[in-house]
Amino acid sequence: MGHGRSVLVVSRATMRKLTKAVAFQGEKGAFSEDAVAKLFGDVPVLPCPTLADVFSAVWQGKADYSVVPVENSTAGSINDTYDLMLKYDLNICGEVQLRVSHCFMALPGETIQSITRVYSHPQALAQCSDYLGKLHIEIIPTYDTAGSAKMIKEQELHHCAAVASKRAAQCYGLEILAANIETNPRNYTRFLAISREKAQRSSRNKTSLIFAAPNAPGALYTCLGSFANRKINLTKLESRPGGDRPWEYIFYADFEGHIDDAPCAEALDELRKYNALVKILGSYPMATE
Repeated sequence: MGHGRSVLVVSRATMRKLTKAVAFQGEKGAFSEDAVAKLFGDVPVLPCPTLADVFSAVWQGKADYSVVPVENSTAGSINDTYDLMLKYDLNICGEVQLRVSHCFMALPGETIQSITRVYSHPQALAQCSDYLGKLHIEIIPTYDTAGSAKMIKEQELHHCAAVASKRAAQCYGLEILAANIETNPRNYTRFLAISREKAQRSSRNKTSLIFAAPNAPGALYTCLGSFANRKINLTKLESRPGGDRPWEYIFYADFEGHIDDAPCAEALDELRKYNALVKILGSYPMATE
């Protein structure tokens, strides 16, 4: 999967008119809010404490769309997002790849030398481990990157820093002491736009689905042959525990194409012959390189 510039992939023509807001997980200033801006532009937002709350907000009609992280180029997949996509009957209607650049921030007047502890989400701390390890300060995991910045501001925590986005520093009036502190300069997170509505077809599409392969020799090979025999490119395949019985798994897959394309429709029809579970999560515009 390429990681180029982010573009508006949920176009004004593709999405229905916003009447409420776009939900995301975290406080104002979270990286998910940056993803909302890249997907939708300047729109009303609904910050939510957890990913489950984000999905629930769309399901209950409190938000028109949600934007959720699904995988990071360094840390891998966000399993909670996959589990919630199985639970809720919602549709993926767009995607964006966001360059995640972490900043080291504190109250105005602080210096790097005055900081004794740092707060952030565990993934953000892990992504900045090389930089933080050289500072020899206390590292404290929290629930959210932007939430850490908000806590430092509201509680006036001196000698404390947060690892968060540039947007978070602007939101909470913190001073950026160091920028671009992530270990991997090619640190990207892929975000999905979720809605009750299906996306309109575009010139280049991607489809995401969940399926369960029978517990039998060669079953997964047979399932994947449904796509390979029609030269359909699978861009992602990942297994997750099925939940009902130990050691049984379901598979999350992405492939290039739209479910209404003849080869894709044929592949899915064949896949259904082998599986009791085939759930289409959505066909949606593919993010450009």
